[in-house]
Amino acid sequence: MKPAWSWQFEEGALQNAPGLGLDRPITKAWAWGGATGAGVRVAVIDSGIDDGHPSVGKVNGGVALEYDPREEDGYRIVEGPHEDLYGHGTACAGIIRAIAPECELFSVRVLGSRLTGKGFIFAGGIRWAIRNGMQVANMSISTGRRDYYALLHGLADEAYFAKTMLVSSINNVRTRSFPAEFSSVFSVASHGGRDPFSIDYNPDGPVEFGAPGTNLEVAWLEGGTIEATGNSFATPNITGLIALILSKHPGLTPFQVKTVLAAVATNAPRR
Repeated sequence: MKPAWSWQFEEGALQNAPGLGLDRPITKAWAWGGATGAGVRVAVIDSGIDDGHPSVGKVNGGVALEYDPREEDGYRIVEGPHEDLYGHGTACAGIIRAIAPECELFSVRVLGSRLTGKGFIFAGGIRWAIRNGMQVANMSISTGRRDYYALLHGLADEAYFAKTMLVSSINNVRTRSFPAEFSSVFSVASHGGRDPFSIDYNPDGPVEFGAPGTNLEVAWLEGGTIEATGNSFATPNITGLIALILSKHPGLTPFQVKTVLAAVATNAPRR
């Protein structure tokens, strides 16, 4: 079964992306040609990252947010190395590393061994990424709970003005999905392709970008791999491309990066 919203990227369903009216096209070569992701700090807000996994390499740092009702915010932040409790974060990190091999990866662990967590801890991970200089934050997780809407919306706005690109999966089933539904966020679903440099742009929403996320071999625990499908695995594809773009064009704002991605999409107008 395909993840929800992936149908928007099927042949015949996807409309052409709007033209930008520029005097010359934005191309993939201009967007990221020769870039490696060097100098770009990428947070993976997930279940952790298996440091040293063959598909991941070195993890540059990170924190684990752990539930603690004695703390004012309901959690404590533990700095330093930590394991991946599930494998999901390692999978996302491996996809990012394959696209942007020289980016700096930071693990922000907010999920436990059952790939579940508390919404306010998820929000705390986003807050840490923004306030610690992460340029991109991969969030292959979401919540549909309305009581976190305002909190996550406020953080999405904070990230937007701090130039932290929040890249979020939309849910695999048709339900509300925060923060992916917020307009300042890069929302992602899977399409059926395999080329990580071929993406789609959907001008209709609620999800904007389509990337490979179906039947992929992804990194997992203990140095291994599994085959997986889901919007979760399309999301780090977009994160990796953003890292390349920022590596080559430092200082771009979120809406400028969205413009670049839309311009190089497979369904963008060609001259």
